[in-house]
Amino acid sequence: MAGEDCVRKRQSGTTTTCKTPENEETQRRPESERSCQNSSNGRVDVDHVITRKMQLIAEAEQLKPAFMKEVDSHFTEFVNSLVAKSALLDSSSSASLFPASCSEKDLHKAKTLRAPPEHGKIFTARRSLLDELFEVSHIRTIYHMFIALLIVFILSTLLVDFIDEGRLVLGFDLLVYAFGQFPVVFCTWLYMFCATVFIPYNLFVWWAQGYCSSSHRVLRSFFYGVLLTLFQTVGLGFASTCIVISYALPPASSFIVTMEQIRLIMKSYSFVRENVPRVLYAVKDKSSTVPIPRISQYLYFLFAPTLIYRDNYPRSPVIRWGYVATKFAQVLGSLFYAYYIFVRLCIPQFRNSSQETFNLRGLVLCIFNSILPGVLILFLAFFAFLHCWLNAFAEMLRFADRMFYKDWWNSTSYANYYRTWNVVVHDWLYYYAYRDFLWFFRKKFKAAAMLFVFAVSAAVHEYVLCISFGYFYPVLFCLFMCFGMVFNFILNDRRKGPIWNVIMWTSLFLGQGVIICLYSQEWYARRYCPVENPTFLDYLKPRSWSCHMKM
Repeated sequence: MAGEDCVRKRQSGTTTTCKTPENEETQRRPESERSCQNSSNGRVDVDHVITRKMQLIAEAEQLKPAFMKEVDSHFTEFVNSLVAKSALLDSSSSASLFPASCSEKDLHKAKTLRAPPEHGKIFTARRSLLDELFEVSHIRTIYHMFIALLIVFILSTLLVDFIDEGRLVLGFDLLVYAFGQFPVVFCTWLYMFCATVFIPYNLFVWWAQGYCSSSHRVLRSFFYGVLLTLFQTVGLGFASTCIVISYALPPASSFIVTMEQIRLIMKSYSFVRENVPRVLYAVKDKSSTVPIPRISQYLYFLFAPTLIYRDNYPRSPVIRWGYVATKFAQVLGSLFYAYYIFVRLCIPQFRNSSQETFNLRGLVLCIFNSILPGVLILFLAFFAFLHCWLNAFAEMLRFADRMFYKDWWNSTSYANYYRTWNVVVHDWLYYYAYRDFLWFFRKKFKAAAMLFVFAVSAAVHEYVLCISFGYFYPVLFCLFMCFGMVFNFILNDRRKGPIWNVIMWTSLFLGQGVIICLYSQEWYARRYCPVENPTFLDYLKPRSWSCHMKM
């Protein structure tokens, strides 16, 4: 009917505007849309659209920093609240285990007991951080840059060898030497693994089965504890170390044996440490059954990429064999990457260093020239082992908790760096060294507990390098116990600004330069300056000092 009224008004010559539904909708549209539609020639005003779009983009860019800051603030508050609630739950758990009607004597006994395993580390299904970051194209580009750098190293090596030799030299003599005597390595590992499967498990089973009915429980526990300690120190520690020394295994082969030795010692200790309290609680509660894990659960734990024992872990639904193959290929690529770093950046520099007179200028230049290869080796070790190797085994075992590391590169303090660089080892040190130390001294001497953890970690790191290289040169131990401890208290968790992240990275770079420089000089000094009929002190005294002086 509105259309008929318009026709009548046109016929009567009036100029009144007709308000049809179409016109009303047009009136309600935004001015920008009407201006686009009402252009003179019926075409869209492209310039106006582009201008408006640029304005919206500019407004979005202005809002982005504030939005990201707000999201980060809320996320930080959420995580802090979650951690606080978790700590509160952990602190109140001991009280919830015992009813309020318990006597003061019972409560005192309860305080002296250790918490059961369920109150320790909680495993949950989660992906590794790099797997999530590599889904972002910007982060993936950094990965591509490292691949491009590897290609440059390969081309440089091939071209130099072609110019020097007149042909392509495709041999990998350094890798062949470093991983030599593989049959000895495999047989040693097989011995250590089989011994770890049967001896700690059976010792625990025999202790647990007779503990309830034993009339001398303390003596029984002490006896089996001594047997386990003898196995770990003599059967795993001393025996495998003697094999490495007697067969003069090359560095990489020695490193594999020593790392497997330490890993199996830590795993067997975790198995006993987590299950003994369960037996004690079962006996205390007068339970009819003794909780003894199955051998299959223990065997799964020995292969699982964790050092904390649990009867069960979160499992992923399927095995992605393509993912496994990719991770092992990346490990192999990292080995070749390290090979070219040593060939192009380390060997040419240190091969002639022992033929030069020692002076302070040469030492400073050596340290700063070693920073680049040292940092690259650090990145490769992190990526190849903590990300690729552990994720490959986690995928094959359907182990769903993939938090083997955290964002250590964002650390503004060394305390946070130590917690996030290697979460697998940190968890073991925290629960079995730091917390047990505090439990033993009734939560006193926290500084002494931290010093104890630092000393254990530094001694183990130096032990690995000493056995792998075949000489004692405690550079890493001194860096750990001196600079590491100082930086841990100076660069603590209260340092939050970006400048502290820069300071952390600068000190880390310098530390890597010192390690590569001094250990490489000592390696070549012991090759170029052998000592006839060496005494015990000759093995402890740095050869690089006297070798330089002789030259």
